[in-house]
Amino acid sequence: MKDSYDLVVIGSGPGGYVAAIRAAQLGMDVACVEAQLREGGLGGVCLNWGCIPAKALLESASLAHHVKHDAADFGVKIKSYDLDIAAAVNRSRQVSDRLTKGIKFLFDKNGVTSILGRARLAGEFDEQRVISSREALEMRKVPEKIVIVGAGSTGMEFADVFNAFGANVTIVEALPHLLPLEDEEIAGVVARSFKKRKIGVKAKTKVKSLEKTDTGLKVTVEAPSGDEVIECDVLLMAVGRTPNTEDLGLEAAGVNVNDQGWIDVDEYCQTGIEGIYAIGDVAGAPMLAHKASHEGMIAAEHIAGTQTHPLDRGNIPSCTYCHPEVASVGRTEKQAREDGFDIKVGKFPFSANGRALTAGAPDGMVKIVADAKYGEVLGVHMVGHSVTELLAETTLGRALETTVEEIAGTVHAHPTLAETVMEAALATLGRAIHI
Repeated sequence: MKDSYDLVVIGSGPGGYVAAIRAAQLGMDVACVEAQLREGGLGGVCLNWGCIPAKALLESASLAHHVKHDAADFGVKIKSYDLDIAAAVNRSRQVSDRLTKGIKFLFDKNGVTSILGRARLAGEFDEQRVISSREALEMRKVPEKIVIVGAGSTGMEFADVFNAFGANVTIVEALPHLLPLEDEEIAGVVARSFKKRKIGVKAKTKVKSLEKTDTGLKVTVEAPSGDEVIECDVLLMAVGRTPNTEDLGLEAAGVNVNDQGWIDVDEYCQTGIEGIYAIGDVAGAPMLAHKASHEGMIAAEHIAGTQTHPLDRGNIPSCTYCHPEVASVGRTEKQAREDGFDIKVGKFPFSANGRALTAGAPDGMVKIVADAKYGEVLGVHMVGHSVTELLAETTLGRALETTVEEIAGTVHAHPTLAETVMEAALATLGRAIHI
């Protein structure tokens, strides 16, 4: 190992490894320092304990859901089947392992040196009854009853998984509705779907106390109707993550950390100290892998002095992979009104889309929020089958300041789910065809 490099990247998550590879492509001598979450732990939380293993479990949950609820309607009669969460967890770990090894291959290919260790600049879990998402990703036995605290993306996705594998699930959320960062109307569709699947949903509810018993836990919650006691085997805390900025020597280096624990950066990911950049979860919300990766490219290119573009924090897409899926970009209807826009809103239901019906997925909708005068798309919000794959069109559109007239005037292939985006744009203009 050498004593100096052109660039040292701290952390190998989606931001760190992308920044390291891009900087190496631009001719820099790069090292990436990783504290290693587990053996072979390149890839950070996303690949090891977040996005990737969680989505692998959700695919297993989705298959279980289709076998239990949809197969017969499609003409496939299955007399018996077994649900094996241990096998599902093992598969999820195999997917993670393959991808982390892929990063090591890319590092070697691009000449990036990986260094194991904790780099520096010159709430308690018992892991048995009260767990975090990390422990949940390795559970090889389904709890009979589980309470999930937090109805953001993480909580909703785990609720979906445990419900599919037969657990009795209750979600507790302090804010007024599930998925509190999403459009309220969209979140309502998911809430109705969860209730239909007998997933307990308790909004405007806070955990007051927790009591361990011989057989599990008693969770006392403060609900709008008064205090309630929920008995469960396991409680999963899914209330978000905190920036991992401790013990990095930031204060000694003069790097400013704000009251929320995030490192202050500009639109090119620069801190106030020359030569020090911050990307990913430590650089502010939203704490998403794709935002981190994009920041990594911007930072690497800016460091190298090559042409790049500033980060547009208002155009970062968000996805939740529960059943039904949720995807969004830009302002919600409420946010647009609060920001003083005169708006028009167009909606189109999946129940009127041929491709959704052939897939047996009529529950869902696309909602577009647009400026009333110019038609510029301010926000797009979706719920339903595979909507996370529909969002890129509108994210690109917002980057190009597209209008609903332009989306409505673009030919969309038939039959596709993407037609719902076109129809929602038409609805915004009062010209919807199929509703």
